[in-house]
Amino acid sequence: MPSLVEIFAFKAGFVEMLLRGTVIYWIVLILVRLAGRREIGSLGTADLLVLLLVADAAGDAMSAGSTSIADGVVVVATIVAWSVVLDRAAYYSPWVQKVLEPQRVCLIKDGRILRSGLRAEHIGRGELLEQLRLKGIESVADVKRAYIEANGQFSIIKNGPEVSKEYSTLEEP
Repeated sequence: MPSLVEIFAFKAGFVEMLLRGTVIYWIVLILVRLAGRREIGSLGTADLLVLLLVADAAGDAMSAGSTSIADGVVVVATIVAWSVVLDRAAYYSPWVQKVLEPQRVCLIKDGRILRSGLRAEHIGRGELLEQLRLKGIESVADVKRAYIEANGQFSIIKNGPEVSKEYSTLEEP
């Protein structure tokens, strides 16, 4: 049985673990960003399987087979640090936010389905109509705007009284 000193001692080295955590974080972030957006509640079986396999593969790559708690702490701290740094950078820099977070995409405008928006997000007409039904919308004609937001959720704005541009959330980015 290993001693506490052996369990907590660096095996692979601090800098190596820092570098491994950084490289894997950026690779996974880029791949997830390129893969498109889905909200967590709508993950299908295939999506969940991909996430689990990526986590398993990334874990092995980040730890280099190390069993040291200290090495694991460095990798986890590196990943959390990158997350915090990028959140802050996106808050203060519109350019960083634009790179890291996708813009909303309009799917319905004034009662008309925009095929270009559906194509851009790989959303089928059936999936869009399902989202409308889930929001209590009976007809596409009842929709002033429908968007897929940066977080993957659908937002629906029904036709109704006109709102002044100053207070409107419909401004296109």
